[in-house]
Amino acid sequence: MIDYIKGDVAELTPASVTLECGGIGYQMNISLNTYGAIHEKPAAKLYVYESIREDAHVLFGFMDKHERELFLHLISVSGVGPSTARVILSSFSSKELEVIIANENTAMLQTVKGIGAKTAQRIIVDLKDKIKITDESGIVKPFSKAICRRQAMLQSQPW
Repeated sequence: MIDYIKGDVAELTPASVTLECGGIGYQMNISLNTYGAIHEKPAAKLYVYESIREDAHVLFGFMDKHERELFLHLISVSGVGPSTARVILSSFSSKELEVIIANENTAMLQTVKGIGAKTAQRIIVDLKDKIKITDESGIVKPFSKAICRRQAMLQSQPW
């Protein structure tokens, strides 16, 4: 498995990048967020997911491990493939997507091309307990409704 590729940016479009590393050019599909992070930089380090299908080996590049982790969660949902997951990550930042899932906001997910009501609901049902919202310091904040209700109840106790 390839964890990351670090090299010179040989070609860059909003949908893909070619990183030259050791004389070999690795073409990777990227999100618009990753494009924004590496735009106008001569070199980049991208974390990689390799999709191996019967007819193709396709690389997907991510600006950080967190974005790649969200991508892996998304493609674990039935009906969401790598291309759809990349479009979702192009539509929202990682933090925005976490909040959308935590708040069970199917309407926002449906604004993404190719995501209908059933797929949006499936994403939320499958991922709401897997994805944790982090603050700027990297501390994980639980967001499941049961945990939030329990914390609110404990805080309201007069002890």
